[in-house]
Amino acid sequence: MTDDELLSERVAGGILPRVLTTFDMVAIFVAIVLFITNAAVIQSAGPAAFGWWIIAFALFLVPCAIVTGQLGVMFPGEGSIYLWTSKAFGPFWGFFAGFCAWWPGVLVMVATGTLTMSFLGLVFPALGELPVQAQGGIIVLILVLAAVLAVLRFRLTQNVVNAVFVAYGLAIVLMFAAGVVHLLRGNPPATDPWDFAAWSPSAEHGVNFANWSFFGLAVLALLGVEVPLNMGVEIRHERAVTRYLLWGSLAVMVAYLAATWGVMVSVPPDRAAGVTAVAQAVGVGLGEWAGRLVALLLAAMFFVITVVYDYSFARLIFVSGLDRRLPAVVSHVNAHKVPDVAVWIQTVLAAVFTVAAFVVVPFASATPADAQTEVYNVLQAAVTVIWCLSIVVLFVDVLIILRRYRTQFEARRLASPAVFWAASIVGALASLVGVVATLSGSWTPLISNDAGTVTLLGARVAYGTWFWLVGGIALASLAVGALLYLVGRAHARTR
Repeated sequence: MTDDELLSERVAGGILPRVLTTFDMVAIFVAIVLFITNAAVIQSAGPAAFGWWIIAFALFLVPCAIVTGQLGVMFPGEGSIYLWTSKAFGPFWGFFAGFCAWWPGVLVMVATGTLTMSFLGLVFPALGELPVQAQGGIIVLILVLAAVLAVLRFRLTQNVVNAVFVAYGLAIVLMFAAGVVHLLRGNPPATDPWDFAAWSPSAEHGVNFANWSFFGLAVLALLGVEVPLNMGVEIRHERAVTRYLLWGSLAVMVAYLAATWGVMVSVPPDRAAGVTAVAQAVGVGLGEWAGRLVALLLAAMFFVITVVYDYSFARLIFVSGLDRRLPAVVSHVNAHKVPDVAVWIQTVLAAVFTVAAFVVVPFASATPADAQTEVYNVLQAAVTVIWCLSIVVLFVDVLIILRRYRTQFEARRLASPAVFWAASIVGALASLVGVVATLSGSWTPLISNDAGTVTLLGARVAYGTWFWLVGGIALASLAVGALLYLVGRAHARTR
């Protein structure tokens, strides 16, 4: 064991089985990154949405893949950003970066549970009419069922993920096909996707600095490129690292463009930005039965995405337990060699936030549905800010590691150092845009953000109640991360 080698690097590979293939990694990548509902949310940009997607692919997704690929082949251990930041900056910053990457995963599980409910409600309207508190109870049940699946034998769980991943692909194909059929029947497009004049900087939603929030939205839709490497020691062959990044990135780009096009031509603009519009588009083009089928497939996929988030992010606190950054019990594995304690910790935390957002706060409010929406959106926005900040750290990590570990880099280099410098600068700036966009634009009309604005390079950055709530919770979360490290280290010294 070398001076800077983590205990988790040495022992994790002997604890966890190597079961993941390239196909598995692509399925995990798509589950983490591709929230197809974003193809509906970005409809408010009109035809310029395609321009914003392409820019975000070039300035964020591709740089993330380039940097992650190099770090992954140099240090293919468990924990991805936790490991790499430990190599670059030492134990505290490694843990802190790992926390910043882990914390969003917990609350995103609440979001995936909510989306599962939304698509089930499209098929079974009675579910959507339930009181907010009852919906919260069902989401907690979804989280528990996801955890049960996540702690089974990993190969079994991944086979389920792979099967639903294939169905997810079918659903996205149907979204595109629905648009084609809608047009072939002689119907005009709900919004003309070929109106390239809408891309003009002078257009209302054109590609210019004033509309930079659409770029921020596209960046947020592409977070999570590095997450599959949380399971670095569980990959069978090293070549899967670069292959999943290539094929997964291509799949995500094609899927977002195809689904955005399908919704745009099929669904009227006043309904296109709703998250369930991706299923409604299929109903418009191929019939109501097809729309319901796609809604069921998406409900299944978002449940499976909850499972993937659960086992992927559990690896971050699992390795922290091995390295005694957290109590050793966090590194416990069950008879199937799965970090079960870590999974259940996440599940309990996600359930607590679900109960707070869907039960406690609405119960104390005169307008339960509005209160639930406010709490839910603020929490999701706050963890988005934290996640974007962790990606900035990722881009800094690679530059430090290339200098500190020159021998390892030369032995496994994927490109010249200039490529990584360019990718890091561009990607870090894009990540920061994601942070500012989240703080500037309220995700719900129920919370204002109109106390004032600041102009930066032609972009208007707003601040107000939303800004302070989201920013405050994000800062408090970061403080908790630092405190957890201190408490964990103190606990380790007393053992």
